[in-house]
Amino acid sequence: MAPRREVTQAERRDRLATRHRLLASQRTDDIAAIADSLVCLHSSDPATVFLSIGTRMINPSIEAIECALYDDRTLLRFHAMRRTLWVSTRHVARHAYGSSTPKIADAERRELTKMLAATVDDPERWIEEASATAVAALAVLGAATTRQIGEHEPALRLPIVPADGRASEAVQYAHARVLLQLSFEAAIIRTRPSGSWANGQYPWTATSNWIPECIAGIDRAVAAEYLADRWLRAFGPAPTSDLQWWTGWSRRDAEGALEQCRAIECTVDGMPAWLAHDDDRDHDDRGAAPADQHWVALLPGLDPTTMGWKRRDWYLHSSHEAELFDRNGNAGPTIWVDGRVVGGWVQRPDGSIATELLADVDGAERSAIDERADMIERLVADVRFRVRFPSPCSKRLYA
Repeated sequence: MAPRREVTQAERRDRLATRHRLLASQRTDDIAAIADSLVCLHSSDPATVFLSIGTRMINPSIEAIECALYDDRTLLRFHAMRRTLWVSTRHVARHAYGSSTPKIADAERRELTKMLAATVDDPERWIEEASATAVAALAVLGAATTRQIGEHEPALRLPIVPADGRASEAVQYAHARVLLQLSFEAAIIRTRPSGSWANGQYPWTATSNWIPECIAGIDRAVAAEYLADRWLRAFGPAPTSDLQWWTGWSRRDAEGALEQCRAIECTVDGMPAWLAHDDDRDHDDRGAAPADQHWVALLPGLDPTTMGWKRRDWYLHSSHEAELFDRNGNAGPTIWVDGRVVGGWVQRPDGSIATELLADVDGAERSAIDERADMIERLVADVRFRVRFPSPCSKRLYA
């Protein structure tokens, strides 16, 4: 048996730089290509998608990203792994959805049934009728927010309580949960928000009105095999635990997907890890970053690069993790130099980009950080945004 190939930390950082398009030479204005390079973009914070793509463009443009999302619709926004809201190309969306969302939809439907049990006699029937009513309302309205649908169909605005019976300060209404359920079932989809691109209040429309094909229907095992392979090509080499972290799958499901996609076992830092089945050659043959090609990036909160691995010690000093991630593992905005996180940043109310360094950098690196901060200021122009999941570093910079 051939010995496992050892992948060094330096090689992992080189792969990250090239495959995540963080080198200046790898930037592109092909927005779909950027999205595919990262498999899926986190969309829980609306600003993340625009900033993650923009920093990887040659000519950063909010308008071009909006066109991809809402006019050409080459990118879709949907729920999948870990119940997270993602953005990806259509092909990836179908496989990401198929790998995870139907299971989430079943769990969410059971939860909604429990929540309705104290209010209606037959929760399952009520959900079916309410779903049909909501879809019919969208056929009339075309696109509408959750509030607008509730106003159009007031019978759906039933107050409900959490299934665990605990009181909540904010009243929940059944129609909001029904619409979320319909999105999990791929019947409806989020469209262009009103106001600025940083707004997270998305109107709904029927999926069939938005794109010609349905994103549901791929066999779960086939979808998981595809997604594991795509993830390895973007984030590998990595151990099984990192794939579990990114997908939210059980260890059994992750191991099964790795076996099906014929992943090749290697080692990183002496630990077992995986590469895509045809990705075991020396990294110089894979277009990795030349040793003398330095790079700097200011990545937004929840950027796919920062969020791609559970174990982060190869790019993030252990003493900095608590400064740049919240308690739930959500990354705030980060500053990267040559494959290592060296600090954080935020946009202040006046529109300026404030930075805080947690590691030493030289003069050239400091100048490059300032240059990337200026790029973000130009990209967002007069729009103001706040980090949805601020880290301790973010909170300090806001003060």
